[in-house]
Amino acid sequence: MGAPSRDEEEARKMEAGDDTVGQKLDAGALFVLQSKGSWLHCGYHLTTSIVAAPLLSLPFAFASLGWSAGMICLVVGAVVTFYSYNLISRVLEHHAQQGRRQLRFRDMATDILGPGWGRYYIGPIQFLVCFGAVVASTLLAGQSMKAIYLIASPGGTIKLYVFVAIFGVFLMLLAQLPSFHSLRHVNLVSLLLCLGYSLCAVAGCIYVGHSDAAPPRDYSVRGGTSTRVYGVFNAVAVIATTYGNGIIPEIQATVAAPVTGKMFKGLCLCYAVVVTTFFSVATAGYWAFGNAAQGLLLNNFMVDGEPIIPEWLLLMAELFTLMQLSATAVVYLQPTNEVLEGFLSDPKAGQYTARNVVPRLLSRTLAVAFGTTIAAMVPFFGDMNALIGAFGFLPLDFAVPAIFYNITFKPSKKGVVFWLNTAIAVVFSAVAVIASVTAVRQIVLDAGTYKLFANV
Repeated sequence: MGAPSRDEEEARKMEAGDDTVGQKLDAGALFVLQSKGSWLHCGYHLTTSIVAAPLLSLPFAFASLGWSAGMICLVVGAVVTFYSYNLISRVLEHHAQQGRRQLRFRDMATDILGPGWGRYYIGPIQFLVCFGAVVASTLLAGQSMKAIYLIASPGGTIKLYVFVAIFGVFLMLLAQLPSFHSLRHVNLVSLLLCLGYSLCAVAGCIYVGHSDAAPPRDYSVRGGTSTRVYGVFNAVAVIATTYGNGIIPEIQATVAAPVTGKMFKGLCLCYAVVVTTFFSVATAGYWAFGNAAQGLLLNNFMVDGEPIIPEWLLLMAELFTLMQLSATAVVYLQPTNEVLEGFLSDPKAGQYTARNVVPRLLSRTLAVAFGTTIAAMVPFFGDMNALIGAFGFLPLDFAVPAIFYNITFKPSKKGVVFWLNTAIAVVFSAVAVIASVTAVRQIVLDAGTYKLFANV
């Protein structure tokens, strides 16, 4: 047999617990980010993290943009994120080939920008964004459960926070799956579910659009000049959240060596689903409801407590959404799991020894309980969605990848790549700042309607 290749040596080191500079991996990287997956598994993880329930808010974003601007933003979001995610993947592959495989976003920031950037900027923002996604998924799941309940029992009196708590208990169980790789079958089912509820939503829109009782459609953008401007940036933040990922390095870390080319294949699978679902739901929802599209498209199918599409179709859409939200929540819980295991577990002990199982069980249960409590206390998904997108997903997924690539590969300043990446980083950093201000403004405006544990 010949000498082992660099990728084979890298895989051996990771199995042994050695990182790229001869130190031991912490328990979080060793246990949660196990590198055993194929490009298909990578595609399943990517699809669950990107093609999730927030895509049902795309018609709402179109209501603030109109047809032309809405389609332009949707196309730009798809092109830029696909490009940016490939930039991150290429940077990760480059460092792996150099013998320094990076497993986490903060590892990339530390190696490329310096320790302060990883510890005080990228790391905290990624953690907040991902845990915010867990909270938002838990809230949406509670709302889906309540919708199913009200369809089955019109006039029912059970409050929203009860359903949020029920979902939280289920999520506590699902969160005990030990590693990111162990979610591969869950995420395959999730891929099928997102196709299912998107199909149901589009079918419902077509039904409403051709119904004799179809609501009047108005495609004009409402409000005065300032309201429209704020609405545009709020809509951009919503679209950014829909395309957002924030865990590309962690997903690529689950891929077995050699890693070259596997992420690109996974992204192609993911974006085939993205194009199928995002564009169909956005166009069908806006066509059917115009500027009356609500923050979650499925809410438009209920008028005065009665479904305006076949009840079985709405039930299927809500059920598929509910089931997929459990997968989305547990995927975005992985960075939290990784951090907790890094602090609490012993990498020298086995993953399934009592020394590591007990802290894992307790810490993950408490993390889910905390997220569930926040979701029940502050049940306003639309405002949360925009803020998460503006504050986290826009910089992490649009601006940072271009910066990482330019610093790592140092493309010629006379070439197109350098200036394209620079333009992406500058434009989307500015958009992130403006959209964050807009999102905070919307929260302030809506603060008068906020009520802890509200039954919305």
